[in-house]
Amino acid sequence: MAANAQNVSAGKPKIGGAIYAAPVGTTLPTTTDESLAAAFDNLGYVGADGLTNGTNIESTDIKAWGGDTVLVIQTSKDDTFSFNLIETLSEDVLKFVYGDANVSGTLATGLTVNVSSADVSEVSIVIDMVLRGNTAKRIVIPAAKISAVEDITYSDEDAIGYNTTVKCTPDASGNTHYEYMKKSNISG
Repeated sequence: MAANAQNVSAGKPKIGGAIYAAPVGTTLPTTTDESLAAAFDNLGYVGADGLTNGTNIESTDIKAWGGDTVLVIQTSKDDTFSFNLIETLSEDVLKFVYGDANVSGTLATGLTVNVSSADVSEVSIVIDMVLRGNTAKRIVIPAAKISAVEDITYSDEDAIGYNTTVKCTPDASGNTHYEYMKKSNISG
């Protein structure tokens, strides 16, 4: 097959929201156009750097006498996603970062965030984006857990954000995430 420039794309967020989170066990979509279950919360705007999918594969080389590598054994593989949540006044974002049990009230009545070393639960995540040629792409992560939140900077020159990394864990089929793509009428 010859190279085709029409297969080169950038990823833009789907208008109206791109990253959604729900408790593990929520029914997951298996297509790009399937409606999300009501349990999914929209995590709002993401910083301009977008989304990063990291794949860290580690391996061990088995050497033969004389130094030739004769076998490469994969010892681990991590699947991570990183994004900067910039809707820091959103109750859904705060619950995602700090855990449901650690956020109470509303902005209108008074909101309290309890920051502690308590473990934050795994969640299911859906990420919707639009690729070249109006192609919808949906990434479905059955189970992920926050593995890092970078320093939170408060300044008058930039938006406050929760630059978050989640680590995906395998589902019953051994998959850490699924990707679905289809030509569509969505907009980004």
